[in-house]
Amino acid sequence: VQLQACGGGLVQPGDSLRLSCAASGFTFDDYAIAWFRQAPGKEREAVPCISSRGEDIYYADSVKGRFTISRDNAKNEMTLQMNSLKPEDTAVYYCAADTGVILSALTEASAYSYWGQGTLVTVSS
Repeated sequence: VQLQACGGGLVQPGDSLRLSCAASGFTFDDYAIAWFRQAPGKEREAVPCISSRGEDIYYADSVKGRFTISRDNAKNEMTLQMNSLKPEDTAVYYCAADTGVILSALTEASAYSYWGQGTLVTVSS
C-alpha cells in the first residue's frame, strides 16, 4: 500500500492550492480517506475526512467553506482543494487511508495505517 502526496508550495494569503494523493496497492473505494496537517509545535489534526462509502464527510471548523475533499475511486486518487488560504493554514499536509475506520474514529490519526509522505504548504505574504 502506497500513498503519494503532492501539490504543496508557497502561496500568498487568499490564494488557492490543490493537493493530490495517488494511492496504489489496494482497493481504494474500500478505504476511508483523510487529509491531516501538522504545524510546527502542534499536534496532527484532521482537516477533512471521508468514510469508505463516502456517506460521511468531516471538515474541521477552521477550514469549512474553504477546503473541499474529493475522491476518484476509478483513478485511486484523492484531492484537497484549498481556497482562501490563511497563514494559519501553514503546515505539512498528509494524506491517509485505511479500511474499517469507524465513524467515531474518522478524525483520529491513530485510526489510519497508511500515510503519504507529507507535502509542505506555506501561506505567507
